[in-house]
Amino acid sequence: MRISHFTVRAVNPPLAAPHATASGTVTHFPMVLLDLHTDEGISGCAYVFTYGAWALKPVAELLRAVEPMVKGQPCAPQPIEQMLRKRMRLIGPHGLVTMAMAAIDMAAWDAVCKAAGLPLYAMLGGTRRASRAYGPVGMSGMAGSAQEAEAQAKLGFTAIKAKIGYASVDEDRAVIDAMRRAVGPGVKLMADYNQALDVPEGMARCKALDAEGLVWIEEPTTAEDLIGHSRIKDAAVTPILAGENWWGPLEFRKAINAGASDLLMPDVMKIGGITNWLKIMAMAEVYGTPLSNHLFPEVSAHLMAVSPTAGWFEFADWSHPILAEPLDAQGGQVLPSDKPGIGLTWDESAVQRFLVE
Repeated sequence: MRISHFTVRAVNPPLAAPHATASGTVTHFPMVLLDLHTDEGISGCAYVFTYGAWALKPVAELLRAVEPMVKGQPCAPQPIEQMLRKRMRLIGPHGLVTMAMAAIDMAAWDAVCKAAGLPLYAMLGGTRRASRAYGPVGMSGMAGSAQEAEAQAKLGFTAIKAKIGYASVDEDRAVIDAMRRAVGPGVKLMADYNQALDVPEGMARCKALDAEGLVWIEEPTTAEDLIGHSRIKDAAVTPILAGENWWGPLEFRKAINAGASDLLMPDVMKIGGITNWLKIMAMAEVYGTPLSNHLFPEVSAHLMAVSPTAGWFEFADWSHPILAEPLDAQGGQVLPSDKPGIGLTWDESAVQRFLVE
């Protein structure tokens, strides 16, 4: 089975409700959709999230520019990833380049699984295992965060993650306490700073939050500051989680060697796709480090099901508007699709409605 051509489309569906963070408010879910077609009539599907609508066209054009490099090649994800990584060595496999490579890798895996008649988790040697998921709460102040947390708990989530990074740690703590009063002691809480703090402030705030009993504190400082994250981790008792903004297995290796975090969170897009998730998953197993996913619930449900140190699952329904069969969380649990492939099917009417180019 060889790759024949790509279909690349950019869409920008709005979120049902804005999601505020210390790094900015997310109002839309700009996506580049890739259909990777083969000479056997089987197509693999994938999408990437560009964070801003301004990046939709560059990522779409980059995919179209890379298409000739893989056209006519066997639809074999690992050799394709190795070839593209070699071709991209001088420009560097980071940023938009990695996003494009991830889309190709995920779509190739989807096609291979469909050809074999297997869901991704089975293709990877796993079983259909549910992941325990947590619900998201935006940076909505005391009252808003408490209300959002209560709504997530009513949906069955037994853990909830709050966006924090207010003007003072006292405000951070007040928001966490308000959420706890709203959901009760049986629901676990996490907190996410979204890289908002410098290192000294991160050390001070994380130490101050130790008394809150949080499952983790996420990305207190700049993602690439591995030494800074290590200093914060050593200063606090609460586990520090990072990884959603690390680009690929080598950055995870650097982070692990630097002792930058207690817990890992790969983003399947930013690490370059499924092929590289398997490498990071193996690292996490060797080091005995719990691993969680960032976004991309459809593919992440498969990957977490086969990850030996899988922890909490981040569930967000932001991709739902353009999917014909969206993945859902039932009772705070997420099961991967049992259909061949990843389980992505576009709602073509929605794609046309939100199409950008």
